[in-house]
Amino acid sequence: MNPGFRRTNLAGMTLKVLRDRYRKDLFERYLPFMDRYGIDHDLGGFTCTLDHDGTLVHTDKHMWYQGRGLWVYSYLYNHFGGDQYLEIARKTQQFILQYGYDGKGGWYTNLTGDGAPNGKVDDRGYTGLFIAEGLQEYYRATGDRTSLERSTQVLWDMLTILDDPGRNINEGYVPVSYPGMRTLGSHMVLILILTQILSQHAAPDLDKLAERVRDAIINRFWNPDYRLLNEVLAHDYSRQDDANEDFIYLGHAIETMWMMLLEAIRLGDRALFDLTAHRFQRHVEAAWDDVYGGVLRAMSVHGSYAFDKVLWAQEEVLIGTMILIEHTDSEWPVFWFDRMYRHIQEAYALHNRGLPHYQNSGDRKMTFTPHVTRKENYHHPRHLMLNLLSLDRIIERGGKTSGLWE
Repeated sequence: MNPGFRRTNLAGMTLKVLRDRYRKDLFERYLPFMDRYGIDHDLGGFTCTLDHDGTLVHTDKHMWYQGRGLWVYSYLYNHFGGDQYLEIARKTQQFILQYGYDGKGGWYTNLTGDGAPNGKVDDRGYTGLFIAEGLQEYYRATGDRTSLERSTQVLWDMLTILDDPGRNINEGYVPVSYPGMRTLGSHMVLILILTQILSQHAAPDLDKLAERVRDAIINRFWNPDYRLLNEVLAHDYSRQDDANEDFIYLGHAIETMWMMLLEAIRLGDRALFDLTAHRFQRHVEAAWDDVYGGVLRAMSVHGSYAFDKVLWAQEEVLIGTMILIEHTDSEWPVFWFDRMYRHIQEAYALHNRGLPHYQNSGDRKMTFTPHVTRKENYHHPRHLMLNLLSLDRIIERGGKTSGLWE
């Protein structure tokens, strides 16, 4: 690493201009839109079934969005301040704990606007995992020990579900679902939560779990023949001879790799960091659409790509490349950050249509969809916050890398 290296530009802009654009997207576009249309300031929680202009499609509160929103607004308060953000998190935490739990270790998938169950108890495990992530970040914001303890208990409860060999769930997005199968997606969320909890709270049992999850991501899901991460394995982590064998959910793989970069930083493990960086690059290159730009969501190695596009997958590329830009002087992350940032502004941003938000999904060309039924309350603000904080740190260092591995 070059000790005298200093970075001055990204995506054709000075670091300060890019930082200011991130701040505008977060504080002038995203947060005011959600404050006006997507947050229930009276009862608590989030109503994310919104059209482009903020029109509410229906008042239900999907529980994924509640746990995710709790994390976003707790993180926002922790890193940018603002008592109004903490109040939103507080009311959401109360809403979740009062109405979301079924009293038997499970969490409802959906509630009415006023908190009545309006869906089954989640048997996939994701609802509880997102609630656990939100609760641990709320603990960081408030010091509320009960939230940390509840977060950890929910995490173990969800692990019991995920470890059940008889669990028979139709995941929908994978070619074949069968009892007890393991998904990269669940391991992705597990390592995300564990990295955050263990960075603020020592817990030997969680350390052991994190070691198990890291091993699965790095050694089990990794397919050495394709040099890509499979999305589905059998319960014993073996690779079956079926349609899942060559199925790569590229969005999850890219997302998982930047989360593993943060886990490597937490551990101070340079070898893990370098390995993960290499695999992150590999997946971005495999996912890139050379015709219309952006990354494709999924592929079958011996078949075809899933040609629809989703904003969250594009923004995972921006998060991962920014982590590498902050901590290394490598040039390839700069190339991919620049390419992706420009693509998102051209294909997803709706500002030229007088709308403050971005289009979450679309066809391969990202043709404008006049009306939608959901606005993002997790991946998009997470990307804006994480990259804004990185840019602030890089600017404060005068463009120098972090020196993490020196």
